[in-house]
Amino acid sequence: MTRANDYGQIIILNGVPRSGKSGIAAVIMEKFEGPWLSLGVDKFKNLTSQRFSPGIGLRPGGERPDLEPWIVLFYAAMYESIANHSRLGLNVVTDVGHHDSYSTPRGILFNCARRLKELPVLFVGVRCPTAIVWERRRNTWLKGKNIPEDTPPPDIVHQWEREVHTPGIYDLEVDTASLSPDECATVILQHLKKGPAPTAIQRLAEMSTDKVE
Repeated sequence: MTRANDYGQIIILNGVPRSGKSGIAAVIMEKFEGPWLSLGVDKFKNLTSQRFSPGIGLRPGGERPDLEPWIVLFYAAMYESIANHSRLGLNVVTDVGHHDSYSTPRGILFNCARRLKELPVLFVGVRCPTAIVWERRRNTWLKGKNIPEDTPPPDIVHQWEREVHTPGIYDLEVDTASLSPDECATVILQHLKKGPAPTAIQRLAEMSTDKVE
């Protein structure tokens, strides 16, 4: 696995809910060389008190401005943990759904990028057509609600897709509609081995206007 100064490799999988990120992360953990830890959005949501739920899983739209200052801190804590694991030489795969569609722009992705800018990070965009995401939602979260198959995706599904992939700066993109989790992981591994060298996190860090505390 590609390393820099014996730091652990970090792979960030950014995409909408039900785009297939967790499936890719599972393959990486089982098949990539060395130990890999999964430090993603669902795990950190589960660490958050119900009073602050859904924490960093808050969907786009600015519907909970009271939570937003805490979400900034929750993301900072998660990325500091990711950075510390890497500095100890541990590989980390993270599945997230970054967006900045809060009641006011928070610049969370840029702030998080600054926390990782000196570390080896591959930032991967996980794409999936909204129709397929909607089908997966119906078959999992909404199973049993008898939603007709011809029901079009609601606005929030389109909003997730639009906001999560803004600004769309990635080292690599994979499409889970055309590739299986194993195939996506293979594409990621080949990119790590053969390059080009990742630059997305550094570019995103340069867009930050906030001071990292």
